Amino acid sequence: MISLKLTLVAALAGLHPARAQNLIFDSGRSGPSLEVVHLYNDQWPTGVAVSSTGRRFSNYPGGLDPNNTNDGTNGKYTVAELFDNNIEKPYPSAEFNNPPGGAVNFTTTPPTGANYKNYLIGVQSVVIDSADRLWILDTGRVLTPQGVLVPASVGGAKLVGVNLTTNSVIKTIVFPNTVAYPDTYLNDVRFDLDPSLTSSGEGVAYITDSSSEGRTGLIVVDLGSGESWRHLDGSPYVQGDRQFLAFVWGRELYANQAGNRAGHLTFGADGIALGKDGKTLYFGGVGNRYLYSIPTERLRDNGPTSEIRAQAAVVTESQRGLSDGFETDTNGFIYHGNFEQNAINFFNPENGTDQVFLRDPRINWADTVSPVSF
Repeated sequence: MISLKLTLVAALAGLHPARAQNLIFDSGRSGPSLEVVHLYNDQWPTGVAVSSTGRRFSNYPGGLDPNNTNDGTNGKYTVAELFDNNIEKPYPSAEFNNPPGGAVNFTTTPPTGANYKNYLIGVQSVVIDSADRLWILDTGRVLTPQGVLVPASVGGAKLVGVNLTTNSVIKTIVFPNTVAYPDTYLNDVRFDLDPSLTSSGEGVAYITDSSSEGRTGLIVVDLGSGESWRHLDGSPYVQGDRQFLAFVWGRELYANQAGNRAGHLTFGADGIALGKDGKTLYFGGVGNRYLYSIPTERLRDNGPTSEIRAQAAVVTESQRGLSDGFETDTNGFIYHGNFEQNAINFFNPENGTDQVFLRDPRINWADTVSPVSF
């Protein structure tokens, strides 16, 4: 057997040692500095939302970490309000975060997510709308202690609106199983409250289904009537790339399962953001590096030929690196994480460029960004 030793040699190795110290290197930092505003406790978050008055909220999905799953006795919460000194309190209440018997219904075969409409099961996203209301996107799915992701039941998969003045639930929209399938994974949501968009006058919500097991796609909800429908099911734009491999913190990222061959990230449509004027929806998956867009009028159309027209209207805007959640600022820039570069990037719709906003080695998996000004 011949053993080869790989040696990296600087191009200027022949220089005097004092001059060799002037070699260019990457500091790993650029842009604005970071400030730590909250250190999380023993539950792993994915979302963060900030109200106009500075109130902060996070969610902890049991569908991604079994440590977040409420079993009826452990007091785990899936949504919390964040306070100074790293204090977290279940929101809107501890009771709402504690479904009777826990988040899993073990009386079914196989076990399923609990079907409670009036309790939170497994929340993947929290978002503040332009009316300063908190919306909670519940997947209805969690992991068992053995790491099995249970399918959702009708009642578990839902969108919940909360009045931040009264801290009370003002609306619950339950998705039928023809829109949120049992293997759907509701991931992120954005709102357009323009009253002219629907006959109800209450606006619409756009949601990504990032399921790694079933049909990925986009979901549209009439916030007034509660009616919902899907678009782009099975389209390549909402799926991950085959054999997709990312490198985070200098290490390859596989979806490993004990006893099985190393797998790849297969999450489809994940991040989502509305353009500044509400006429364009931007989206992308964790299992690819592309940013796509579609006119929102194509998504709101639910007529007989609407799916054909929606599929034909998707535009590939840019590569963006590996990222999760998106968000739009007042300039119309679309912010998103860039995991492989330990960075936050932004896409400029005006010139089609995707640029680094800041880099810091402490940034790893920037799942959600929430641009806000007070």
